Amino acid sequence: MGDRVSWVRRAVLGTVLVLVMLVGGTALRVWQVAREDDRDHADAIVVLGAAQYNGKPSPIFQARLKHAMQLYQAGVADRIVTAGGNRAGDAYTEASAGVSWLVEQGVPRQDTLAVGEGSDTLGSLRAVAATFSARGWHTAVLVSDPWHSLRARTMADDSGMDTWTSPTHSGPIVQTRQTQFRYIYRETGALLFYRLTKTPADNIGGTGLG
Repeated sequence: MGDRVSWVRRAVLGTVLVLVMLVGGTALRVWQVAREDDRDHADAIVVLGAAQYNGKPSPIFQARLKHAMQLYQAGVADRIVTAGGNRAGDAYTEASAGVSWLVEQGVPRQDTLAVGEGSDTLGSLRAVAATFSARGWHTAVLVSDPWHSLRARTMADDSGMDTWTSPTHSGPIVQTRQTQFRYIYRETGALLFYRLTKTPADNIGGTGLG
């Protein structure tokens, strides 16, 4: 009886240790990729959508768009693709709001493309991947928030694109350590959920990462 109890305890302890290592290792990768800034030339810069209000990008979305415009001006790619659909009743998609903002800032409209499909990160990236395939594009620099970068890259690669990341390091998400910790925690859980189920977890916690 004692041996059986001891075996059960060891099994439980081993399971707990594996889970701790899995979660800790994933959180470390989220943090590492958040710090990467790969500016190798690509077919397009892809901006992951976030909230928009009657055609005006939210502060989070604007921070992403500003960074994408800087990459475009630096010659990282010849075009910017904005991604993201709309909610029921919205007159604008996240993608169209993003393109309008870029054009207002001086980016030539012919160098932009709105892919206004998808209600979550996975759906948006699958729509972008289909657009890439139709146009013969293969590589993309993904622009999102630092903590969202690893999950977005994982989903984009699973969708058939060859991607790397250049996250924005401005905006409300990266202002305080408390905010950063909260998003790392959230993205660790969302990435593990995706790897386990191959479905998105964008609505977990209502963080609005997109």
